[in-house]
Formats: sequence, structure tokens, C-alpha cells
Amino acid sequence: MYRTTFTVTTHGEGDICNITSHVQRAVHESGIDNGIVHLFVTHSTAALTTIEYEEGVLADLQRALSVLAPNDIPYAHDRAWGDGNGRSHVKAALVGPSLTIPVSNGMPVCGTWQQVVLLELDVRKGRTRSIICTVAG
Repeated sequence: MYRTTFTVTTHGEGDICNITSHVQRAVHESGIDNGIVHLFVTHSTAALTTIEYEEGVLADLQRALSVLAPNDIPYAHDRAWGDGNGRSHVKAALVGPSLTIPVSNGMPVCGTWQQVVLLELDVRKGRTRSIICTVAG
């Protein structure tokens, strides 16, 4: 088993960061040919998923998340903490903090149009996010 942590600096709410190259690098460094790579973001207002990293579908995802957790409704979290990111926590919980991808021939197995992304969901600007990457096989 191989484990590493990498960081990604985001620019603010709605930022979608393509981290596919980080994942590929970690799998390569692991020396594992066949198995799985597991990713976990250690923050409650960020999430991981796969998507076609294309401007239109990225905008569609942002719009869909804003429908599920709108900006203009009250959140109990905001009343309790006053930080205004209740919607960020809800969106992150809906998408999830982790992702597992098969590894074959020393590479993560993604579809032709599929990239691994970090979703920045917090209302604060300029966050540094840590992602734990574990490769097992």
C-alpha cells in the first residue's frame, strides 16, 4: 500500500479543479500495477467526483448544486456559527468527500471523457485543500 497527501489551492466557491494529473502521479509513484486508488478530501466544504472537464457541463454541475442547496435560503448552520457557509456544507455532503477508482496497468481507469475533480464549495476565497491519496493492490 502507498499513501501520500497532496494539496490544491482554490480560488473560491464554485471552483472546480481538475486533479487527474495528481492522481496519475500518485499511482505512478506507488509502483502498483493493479488495484485501487482511494481519495479523501479532509474538509467539510469540499468534495470529490468525476466529470467531463468541459465548460458547459461544469456550469451545469454548478447550477444543479445551487438548485439543491440555494444561496438565498436560511441555513441553521449559519444561525449557529454566523459564517454563511451552510449551503457549502450541504453541497459537500451531497457530493461526498471520497472517491475510489480502479487501477490497471499502473494507471487510474477513467473513461475517455472522465476526469477527477475537487469541488470548492466554501464561500471563503482562496482555500488550500488537502487530499489523502491511498493506492492499494
